[in-house]
Amino acid sequence: MLCRECGCVRPDVNLSIIFTEQLLLRRPAAAAACGFDAVELWWPFKSASPGAREIEDLVDALGEAGVTLVALNFDAGTMADGERGLVSIPGQERRFRDSVDTAVGFAEQVGCRAFNALYGNRVTGVEPQAQDDLALENLTYATEAVSGIGGFVLIETQNAADSPRYPIRRLADAIIVVDRVSELVGVRNVALLADLYHLHRAGEDLAATVTKFGSRIGHVQVADDPGRHQPGTGAINFETALNALTAEGYDGYIGLEYNPLGPSADSFAWLPMERRRTRWGQEVSQ
Repeated sequence: MLCRECGCVRPDVNLSIIFTEQLLLRRPAAAAACGFDAVELWWPFKSASPGAREIEDLVDALGEAGVTLVALNFDAGTMADGERGLVSIPGQERRFRDSVDTAVGFAEQVGCRAFNALYGNRVTGVEPQAQDDLALENLTYATEAVSGIGGFVLIETQNAADSPRYPIRRLADAIIVVDRVSELVGVRNVALLADLYHLHRAGEDLAATVTKFGSRIGHVQVADDPGRHQPGTGAINFETALNALTAEGYDGYIGLEYNPLGPSADSFAWLPMERRRTRWGQEVSQ
């Protein structure tokens, strides 16, 4: 289970993987009905350059539900088909950058400031260095774009079992990318996304890893391992990991990014209602 005494972080619900029983535009209200006031999303639009009405509908759905979007993925390709980002994929430069432009405009309307840039799988027949050079160009574009609204870009790891062609598998790999982009752009609005499920599945010692990189972590996501279901269904010691994280000063959101075991609304039983809307350890203000 997560640390129930920790008062330094608060949860948000990933609406791209939870509440999938419902249409996307109904999910913000579903999260609010379960007591949450913060959500995150993978790329939610049908294309990298959606029409104004598609964007407006999502803005309205979030506003009417009274939830805040705290993190958003740039277009990462077709996740269901195994794609894991466009940042390093030759031929996808325009699509990625169009999604950056769309994300910035959308985020200005809803207050989101954290943007996840999934790196992309290795491509057969393309030199890894060529992909890495392209990634640096695309990430530079993204960090400069989001800096205009006070935003920051996140670099995420994946695990080899789930994403065998994804090259960033440990936070030590991700920090190399973060530092290269920061050095090139000259600002530090690039940070690590620590997904505890992926890190655990990759064999990392979670407490040691978040202690080492805690000051560079900009967002955290959780799911239990094995199964990628809600906390309490697997073997991860979330309390130890999150205590280590908050000891390093992390005070951001914890994204609930899991495949619910059972109905989505029932998958939050591990998290008391009073811990869903405010910082854990505090009561809901009336």
